[in-house]
Amino acid sequence: MREAVTDVDTLYDALELPAEGRAAARSATALFGLRVPRGYLARMRRRDPHDPLLRQVLPVADEHAEVPGFDWDAVGDNASAAGDGVLHKYHGRALLITTGACAVHCRYCFRRHFDYAGQHAGGAHADAALARIDADPSIREVILSGGDPLSLSNPRLAALGEGLDRIDHVSRLRLHTRTAIVLPERIDAGFIDWLAARRQQVVIVVHANHANELSDDVCRALAALRATGATLLNQAVLLAGVNDSPDALAALSEKLFAAGVMPYYLHLLDRVAGTAHFEVDERRADGIMQQLAARLPGYLVPRLARETPGAAAKSVRATTAPGR
Repeated sequence: MREAVTDVDTLYDALELPAEGRAAARSATALFGLRVPRGYLARMRRRDPHDPLLRQVLPVADEHAEVPGFDWDAVGDNASAAGDGVLHKYHGRALLITTGACAVHCRYCFRRHFDYAGQHAGGAHADAALARIDADPSIREVILSGGDPLSLSNPRLAALGEGLDRIDHVSRLRLHTRTAIVLPERIDAGFIDWLAARRQQVVIVVHANHANELSDDVCRALAALRATGATLLNQAVLLAGVNDSPDALAALSEKLFAAGVMPYYLHLLDRVAGTAHFEVDERRADGIMQQLAARLPGYLVPRLARETPGAAAKSVRATTAPGR
């Protein structure tokens, strides 16, 4: 993580990108910083500003656009926050904001404006967060999120795991991580041992948007995760210019399944300020999904979903194909 690219000139020089975008990219990083692991950078095509991996991390002028309907808290995180890093939106599940750190800064991030300094379950807040979960026996599943929980060191994860182990009614542990995709080196022996030692059922939800992200190193890391007995799922975001075609999504599902990961959700874009240029409208998204369902077996078709603030669950859009 220390070796990640964090400045625009290094990114442009490494990929030999056209110079005319540099000024706008520098301006956009004032809104949301740049961070790209060098291993992830190596998977991108040189001299191609439209590379689907680059597009996910490249700061652009469109991030300054003020678009109606796009605001700072698109999914209602602030209304659900308890001040100790616990987000309790849905029955039976609680989400822990474990850290604000990520191995990569995705430009479409739905928490790019989140108050991590005031809302996280680390440090002095950790005991309060665990006590809140302990006091509510309806919470059977705890979701480790952030930021990215794999940004925590193994000793910090160990302490968190021990605290959750003492809460009898927590029977499932879910980790949401992009790090396994963009920085597979993080899946080290210590982390694997930590996973294998969990008493809860473990679900790991990785985040890959394009088949090109699934390098050989990533697939080996996913195999190591799977060998612990964890269930592996993927959630992607439908992004204009990245994966908004049946071909791209079919290739992603096929490669995920070959790596032992089940396609789970394909999210419609969370409408966060600065991300409107990634949006694919719902009518076009439905059409893409119909084509995807017509060419893949049902278990490889992710559910098209949108998170709506205040709703009891994510809304999942029906996807059918004639004769399937």
